[in-house]
Amino acid sequence: MTEIPEHLLRRSAEARARATGAPASGEADAPAGGQPVDDDGVTIPRSLLEASQQPGGAPAVAGMAPAGGPAAAGGGVATTLPPLMAGPAGNTHRLLTVVKSGSIQDVKASPGDKVHVWPHLLAAEFTAALFITAFTLVFSLFINAPLLELANHNETPNPSKAPWYFLGLQELLTMFDPMIAGVTIPGVVLVLLGFAPYIDKNPSQRPEDRKFAISVQTIHLMFWAVLVIIGSFFRGQGFNFTYPWDTGLHGIFHL
Repeated sequence: MTEIPEHLLRRSAEARARATGAPASGEADAPAGGQPVDDDGVTIPRSLLEASQQPGGAPAVAGMAPAGGPAAAGGGVATTLPPLMAGPAGNTHRLLTVVKSGSIQDVKASPGDKVHVWPHLLAAEFTAALFITAFTLVFSLFINAPLLELANHNETPNPSKAPWYFLGLQELLTMFDPMIAGVTIPGVVLVLLGFAPYIDKNPSQRPEDRKFAISVQTIHLMFWAVLVIIGSFFRGQGFNFTYPWDTGLHGIFHL
């Protein structure tokens, strides 16, 4: 609700007091000429004051009179003014200002930064899965997998290597204690990756604005990629370090 200014409340109280004949506190001051003035120092004509105290609230204008009045009796032209907006006590009001709708209600639509999982996210993921499946199928038609001979349960191959996605852990076992290589280091890496979105809350999708996130992901990928490459190509007999161009690619295929 809009708050009524103090000077309008004071004027309303003064007009109500004049209409009822009771004195009012803060009544308008009158200069030496007997004409009252308002709060802004503007002289108020006595005719307007008298007209505002009339029950009808319509001011008398020179050359005009209500219907049936003296002007009508004398044969003059009688004209009535349109009724003004008057309150219960006959007080008139005036329009102070026009409030624009923009200051009350914001009609502009604010852009959203969230989308639904379906279809925006799942559609893109499903399309990517179809593309990767088709690429793998076509790739396997032209290139055969480098399989070795059938496994012999009486003979353990040398070197004995884990699948490529576990070669990083197997490489760590050659450097650290099993508790550190198999539990501590992978656990710390997973915890740091889990906290990364809460540390870097930048909503921008531009690579130049996401240096922290890109650095963390690059370090993680390079760390495990180097371990997998070493375990795949640089480990020979007895899982000893060797150069593939000297002894061949052990565990994958032989040159």
